[in-house]
Amino acid sequence: MQTAVLTDHERAAVQAYLRLLQTVRAAFDGTPEAHRPPVVAPSALAEAERALAAAGLAGNEEEFFRLLHRWCPEPGGRLL
Repeated sequence: MQTAVLTDHERAAVQAYLRLLQTVRAAFDGTPEAHRPPVVAPSALAEAERALAAAGLAGNEEEFFRLLHRWCPEPGGRLL
């Protein structure tokens, strides 16, 4: 298995993305209410955006997902 050595900023971006993904999953896994759509806290999205920008990955999703896959190649892999 190939491993990737991440910078602190890259690691923070990957972790922020995974926290955002978990937040979105939790929002959609909750009890559905007909009158309210699932809610994702804006702070989770803002954290991910800041981390991507700090790592120089904002607007470069292809490189980010390549990095994510190198660091966590297993589907559903846990990093947190």
